[in-house]
Amino acid sequence: MIGVEGWAGLPAVVAIRAGVILLTLVMARRAAAARWIAFGGSAAASVLSTLIALGVLVGAPPAHGVLFVHGASGYSLGFTIDPLSAWFLLVLGVLAIPVAIFSIGYLNQGSLSHRSAYVGVAFNVLVGAVELVFATDDGIGFLCAWEVMTLATAALVATEHEIREHRRAAYLYLAMSHLATGCAMAAFLTLAVASGSFAFTDMLSGDVLSSPGRDAVFVLFVIGFGVKAGIIPLHIWLPEAHPVAPSNISAMMSGVLLKAGIYGLVRFGAFGLGVPRLSWGVVIVILGGVSAVLGVLYALMQHDLKRLLAYHSIENIGIILLGLGAGMTALSMGQPQLAALGVAASLFHVLNHAVFKGLLFLSAGGVVASTGTRQIEELGGLIRRMPWTAFFFLVGAIAISGLPPLNGFASEWLTFQSLLYGFSDATETLPRLLLPVSAALLALTSALAAACFVKAFGIGFLALPRSRAAAEARESPAVMLTPQLFLAGTCLGLGLFPGAVLGVIGGVTAMLPGLLVDPVMTGGALAIAPGRGGFDRVVPLTLTLVLLGALAVAGALAWRRYMAVRPVPTWGCGGELSARTEYTGTAFSKPLMMIFQAVYRPTRQVEALADVSPYFPREVRYHAEIEPTFERYIYGPLTLGVWRMADRLKVLQAGSLHAYLAYVMVLVLGLVIFVWWSS
Repeated sequence: MIGVEGWAGLPAVVAIRAGVILLTLVMARRAAAARWIAFGGSAAASVLSTLIALGVLVGAPPAHGVLFVHGASGYSLGFTIDPLSAWFLLVLGVLAIPVAIFSIGYLNQGSLSHRSAYVGVAFNVLVGAVELVFATDDGIGFLCAWEVMTLATAALVATEHEIREHRRAAYLYLAMSHLATGCAMAAFLTLAVASGSFAFTDMLSGDVLSSPGRDAVFVLFVIGFGVKAGIIPLHIWLPEAHPVAPSNISAMMSGVLLKAGIYGLVRFGAFGLGVPRLSWGVVIVILGGVSAVLGVLYALMQHDLKRLLAYHSIENIGIILLGLGAGMTALSMGQPQLAALGVAASLFHVLNHAVFKGLLFLSAGGVVASTGTRQIEELGGLIRRMPWTAFFFLVGAIAISGLPPLNGFASEWLTFQSLLYGFSDATETLPRLLLPVSAALLALTSALAAACFVKAFGIGFLALPRSRAAAEARESPAVMLTPQLFLAGTCLGLGLFPGAVLGVIGGVTAMLPGLLVDPVMTGGALAIAPGRGGFDRVVPLTLTLVLLGALAVAGALAWRRYMAVRPVPTWGCGGELSARTEYTGTAFSKPLMMIFQAVYRPTRQVEALADVSPYFPREVRYHAEIEPTFERYIYGPLTLGVWRMADRLKVLQAGSLHAYLAYVMVLVLGLVIFVWWSS
């Protein structure tokens, strides 16, 4: 049965989603009606959950209630929406609402049209499961919601299941996710046995376990939630699943699903086991730095637009972990104000990444829907044919590159400050060495991200069309552009008013044990003032006005020069300029591939085809690949070992009933001996 307490809250959201799913199934044969019901209803439910979260964040008491009671066992599925849960519910709602509206137009085309009902039902299940992940207050409910979230995501990844690549990506996601669930379940069971309860108030009281049990549970949480977050080296499912899923689902996976892993790390790993050890913070910082740098380096080599964005998700998860790790390191050294700064930077980037990465995936979805290809090398010239989509993609590209005045700058600036202040205030040798190196890696990551999106936007949207599909592209309909406009405006708003956002985050960090929020950190709604001096006070609006003034002066000078010079066609060295003479994404990436060849370990093959003489080739073919390091050296040997073990275990499956009975007898006898020995 459904609890009536707080019916206007989360139970109402669950009831709306259940009703939407049933009505969508009834209307499944009418694709258009099913789309509007499924995604319109999902948007309405998300609006309600977002309002609940906002209420808690602006000062309302945490929301409590019961969703379900099982009469036979007496188990009740309860929920508690505290400020941390409310923050992640807000992140979910900010993205889920525009994605739902975008889906109405996106699914009205191609092979996805007749699957509207299927995708709509799975979408509601996914969003509802994520809401429960953020709101449940006991281990059993959390794990059940976590598994439903995993299964719904796998089903959506395999939407076009007739394609082998899509099925393989879904299987890989399921395999990695169940490894993660197993680790999380082991950690929860350990805490439940020690505390005598599955309730979070008992399990996460902080004094349940002592070392080395605490360390073991922390490692289990890092693996369990790190897989879902896409942390390197647990990331291999991510660049396979994101490109093949429908683009609206890719936006949800990148913007929200990965944050479920971050939520688990924050609530259970960082603040659920007592004061974190210094080594825990160091581990998180190292994983964050490696994920940020390798994520952007691998993104630079991608020519599949959605795969490029998938690797950038890994990069931004790394940035989030850098802030969280800096906060954990400071907390372990007894510096609660500095710890609050690091955690605030991490939570701010959680929201920012959801917004600008959702915008980028929706823009990419419009491009894919219009051209039928994800390959950057087959695009070009789209700024003339899809001007609004190009503009929105450019806004997302500027935001993800960490440039003012958009939102990526604010949270990355805070992360820089937390790392640099951590270095100056550190009382241990290891943080004094690690944190400045992490800050340098963050700077490198930001620069490489900007270079990557110069490539993505320049090759994809500028110059001449490289294919017939690009030349015939058409702008997306208004129902797909309006959500992108909302997200682009949100990028600007979050970037211009970071102090207001930090004021809300201050309420979240205040409820986390051990943190002490500095009331002057925000410096007002427009400013960021994370430190003790004036040098680190930043007002993005002022930076914006300075940049706009500089651009106006440069534009005036350029226009004056343009009016004084006679324009002529570009010189093509005696030949005709066409799409074949344009700069390619491969050529753009090659210098960076050579600089970082120790990471990429590239293999190149050049083949010259000539009819008469090799000195006069009629065609030159160039092929380059980078080594799949993790697949070759970690997961390849691991998979091979599992197969070999499975082959050896085949002898147990003899097909003999007598042998199976003997196995059962040996097992029972062993259990009896074990119980007798233990007693």
